Amino acid sequence: MDIRFIQGNDAIAWGALAAGCRFFGGYPITPSTEVAELMARELPRHGGKFIQMEDEIASLAAVIGASVGGLKSMTATSGPGFSLMQEHIGYAAMTEVPCVIVNVQRLGPSTGQPTAASQGDVMQARWGTHGDHPIIALCPYTVKQCFDLTVAAFNMSEKYRTPVILLTDEVIGHMREKFEMPDFATVERVERPHIPVPHEWYRPYGDTPSDVPPMANFGDGYRYHITGLFHDDKGYPTQRLDEVDPWIDRVHRKIERNLEDILLWDEDEVEDANTVVVTYGASVRSARHAVKLARAHRAKVGLIAIKTIWPFPVEAVERATAHARRVVVPEMNLGQLALEVERVVGRRKVTRVNIANGEMVTPQMILDAIEGK
Repeated sequence: MDIRFIQGNDAIAWGALAAGCRFFGGYPITPSTEVAELMARELPRHGGKFIQMEDEIASLAAVIGASVGGLKSMTATSGPGFSLMQEHIGYAAMTEVPCVIVNVQRLGPSTGQPTAASQGDVMQARWGTHGDHPIIALCPYTVKQCFDLTVAAFNMSEKYRTPVILLTDEVIGHMREKFEMPDFATVERVERPHIPVPHEWYRPYGDTPSDVPPMANFGDGYRYHITGLFHDDKGYPTQRLDEVDPWIDRVHRKIERNLEDILLWDEDEVEDANTVVVTYGASVRSARHAVKLARAHRAKVGLIAIKTIWPFPVEAVERATAHARRVVVPEMNLGQLALEVERVVGRRKVTRVNIANGEMVTPQMILDAIEGK
């Protein structure tokens, strides 16, 4: 049994290796640098490649290129670097290139405070790029989840041919917990499917029953075009609406049809709760303690900890809050995911608990909101 005491950033790197990541392109930035440091040390030992690029824009470009070449690929950054990556995130969505982008959030705007915690990139993760495309963003609140959700991010990325964001924060990234390292051979991996047709029949963006056409790696003999423009099923630019509209429908449908696989959350005693706390990331840890204190006073309080924040788990939140009179949403910003909760359950029900100065939301702040103070 391989038991370790590691931080969340290390668990992310080990999860990437377990998932089969064999390329990392990045640029050091606090508080995510430990991910790059461990990957720089371990990737060569696992037959992979690490490269430090000149900036975050080039980092994601290298990741996209490596993925097209057949390697599971990842980068890691924080708020300012994540902002710089938005154009390439949109490009990866348009070209349907699998990749994983880790964002260990820190206080902003701008340079902010590099060593302080924040959850200020929630809306940027969903709406940072221009145009309409779906996105998957996963959010851990324990060290073990850093490992598990990194594996899940790679699997979802490969399964649905899409960029996936692992949205964590400084608290979770630098927090250390006991962790049992699994045998990598036992970790479930999703690999790219075999192309079932001859080279001349291959359609890289063709319609399929799964809505996810198989992706051929460059160098395997399948020649096709990749462009950020709207394209036909061969990848060539088009302005024909009978080719553009089906692509838009398909890339949204491939996510919407698979929400049962993509949406992840934990819930606790929400069935008869008259107050439900809805939260994510490091704020879950304060919320759990606040809920425990409230229950000690016989308050009927439930908790839903969201691990897939995009797409937002609408039905799960609706079901968990159906009988609640109050819904408390704590987060380390001035109200971002609260907007989605308000949209789902109604604004009058929601009590926001916000802090945006680099400190964590405290259990007492959440307890006061539960008690209506």
